[in-house]
Amino acid sequence: MAKTKKLFTIGYEQTPPSAVLDELEGAGVKLLVDVRAVTSSRRPGFSKKQLAAALDERGIGYVHLAALGTPKEGRLAARSGKVDLLHQIYSKHLKTHEAREQLDELSSLVKKAGPACLLCYERDHANCHRQWIAEIIEERDGVKVENLVAPQV
Repeated sequence: MAKTKKLFTIGYEQTPPSAVLDELEGAGVKLLVDVRAVTSSRRPGFSKKQLAAALDERGIGYVHLAALGTPKEGRLAARSGKVDLLHQIYSKHLKTHEAREQLDELSSLVKKAGPACLLCYERDHANCHRQWIAEIIEERDGVKVENLVAPQV
C-alpha cells in the first residue's frame, strides 16, 4: 500500500523567519512552494531571494508558482476583511489557463518532492487562498493536508 503524501501550509504573518524555517524543518518539509503573487515582502527574510537562500541552507528547496497567487483585487478584498469576495475572485482566477497549469505542476511536485509546504502571508489558513489550493490538491491527489503555525513574535 502506498504511503499517503503530505502537503503542509504555513503563513508568516507576525512570525520571524527563523521560526518559520524551524517549523518547516521540524515537519520534515523538503520543498517550499511559494504561492504569493508578489514575492517581495516588507518583512525581512521573506522576499524571494532571501527566503530561497535561507531555505537552501536548511536543505529545503524553493519554487515560486506565481499563477497560484491571489490577483490584486483579491488581495485588496483580503486586506478589507472581505473573505467571501476574496474567495469569489480567487475561484474565478483558478479557472485561468495559467492557474490550472500551475495546479498541475503543484500536483507533480507534491508527488515527487516529498513533503511540500505552501507558503503565503496570512497566519490563519482558513481565510487564505493557500487553504483552497491545498483542498484542491487533497481531493485531486489524495494527500493529507496539515496546517503549520510557527510561534509569533
